[in-house]
Amino acid sequence: MKTLRDGAVLHNGVKMPWLGLGVYKVQEGEEVVQAVKTAIEIGYRHIDTASFYQNEEGVGRAVRESGVPREELFITTKVWNSDQGYDTTLKAFEESLKKLDLAYIDLYLVHWPVKGKYKETYKALEKLYKDGLVRAIGVSNFQIHHLQDLMATCEIKPMVNQVEYHPRLTQKALHAFCKENGIQLEAWSPLMRGGELLNEPVLVEIGKKYGKTPAQVILRWDLQHEVVTIPKSVTPQRIKENADIFDFELTAEEMEAIDSLNQEKRIGPDPDNFDF
Repeated sequence: MKTLRDGAVLHNGVKMPWLGLGVYKVQEGEEVVQAVKTAIEIGYRHIDTASFYQNEEGVGRAVRESGVPREELFITTKVWNSDQGYDTTLKAFEESLKKLDLAYIDLYLVHWPVKGKYKETYKALEKLYKDGLVRAIGVSNFQIHHLQDLMATCEIKPMVNQVEYHPRLTQKALHAFCKENGIQLEAWSPLMRGGELLNEPVLVEIGKKYGKTPAQVILRWDLQHEVVTIPKSVTPQRIKENADIFDFELTAEEMEAIDSLNQEKRIGPDPDNFDF
């Protein structure tokens, strides 16, 4: 984890950059195009979108206009809940591919574990993977029991599980389960929303020691826990700052101090009590 180009190797051998740019709630059109282009110019090689974000077209445009060869970039998108089911997922994927205007997707995820549907949805992902349209497949917001249920019947084990993960929600049991099963954990909303975490004295103090912001300390904590992370920003300065986390290393004590901030506190929906 020395540079922005370093990545986790998924269980099928595909390399996924540790740090990426998330584009949730980034407006379609110029806003998303500029954010993605800025990130790629800075050196990011991993962009995370979803059909639900309604900005796939802008992401695709930025990728094409970036001047960086497609094979150097890692692009994720996701199938939304209302499109879940076997045939509807295949159709939704076609739509995403068309909007992105790319030949393939690097990672396709089941966005939420919609009860009674996610297994069929995942079967469609397996077909897309076998057909070579996606380089890796996985899930998002899956708890341990969802993963166990899926793995009891799936042919191809998920490569990634993208979940809410930050110092207030450390998901230790889930993280351990994913590690044991070769599933890469990925953090969405790593900095929480609303900035409450960024005033946390523990993070402020550690940041002072290294000349880093609390946000940079959190992102470094993610990486040292071997969790892929995708902070969202549209501000060039912030996008750059979020990437400036490869020149320092937290001590074991500092990692533990950050771990101890856990309160099992979610800012997003609970996957077990979510109105899909």
